[in-house]
Amino acid sequence: MPERLRRSSQSPIRWVTTEIRVRYAETDQMGVAYYSNYLVWFEVGRSEVCRDCGFSYAEMEARTQAYLAVAEARCRYHSPALYDEVLEIRTAVESLRKRTLNFRYEIIKKNSGVLVATGSTTHIVLDRNGRPKTLPEEYASLLKSSA
Repeated sequence: MPERLRRSSQSPIRWVTTEIRVRYAETDQMGVAYYSNYLVWFEVGRSEVCRDCGFSYAEMEARTQAYLAVAEARCRYHSPALYDEVLEIRTAVESLRKRTLNFRYEIIKKNSGVLVATGSTTHIVLDRNGRPKTLPEEYASLLKSSA
């Protein structure tokens, strides 16, 4: 479900929100979500942005042989996510260029609204051989509508 928030001194961000429940396998002995899971949850958010724009990431790969390789990932942990908590993953396209794409993320505890983590990823569009290529216009247009 898209939601608009205002960036400080910039245009509104169009957030796409999806929910996940922290599974036992994602936690340590104390019931706290292990830090690497946040990057997996960011991926869930990216896939939902694509779906919200009208296509699946798998479809884009199959039709165009364009792959979004993660070149950089950042995550700032604000509060622990605990076993069985429902989290909202909010994802937005922050910027889009011919060969690069940036996403922004917020993970929030659904019941309390507590901010769990914020982050961003930068992606480079690659062809099947790992060489940079231009994001196909059809998908660039759909993603721009989300930015």
